[in-house]
Amino acid sequence: MNIGQAASATGVSAKMIRWYEQQGLIPQATRSDSNYRHYTETDLHRLRFIRRARDLGFSIKQIADLLALWNDRGRASADVKALALAHAAALRGRITELEGMVTSIDHLAENCHGDARPDCPILDDLSQRKTA
Repeated sequence: MNIGQAASATGVSAKMIRWYEQQGLIPQATRSDSNYRHYTETDLHRLRFIRRARDLGFSIKQIADLLALWNDRGRASADVKALALAHAAALRGRITELEGMVTSIDHLAENCHGDARPDCPILDDLSQRKTA
């Protein structure tokens, strides 16, 4: 299967397939005499794994760790679970952070007249220098 067919079969773009090869997430594809990449069913399965992990927000490093665990038949499922739970905790932290941003933006928008006047509390707030 060539790279275009692999992309269609997995939902991973050809550009990302090449990038995943460069990152070592998938092995270098075999090449034809005319230098076209060829992918096997095993490669497609690995690409689908990567795609699903990306859809769940795992980082490239985390995906590499998951792939290593997936390939290690002697792995402890506790290691996989720990990685997943750590990721879930990080996502919860991001959700809390995003909810705080929404609250701040809603508050600013509520205080903006939204009319033809030039005063804008939103821009005023954004222009203030705040340090952490």
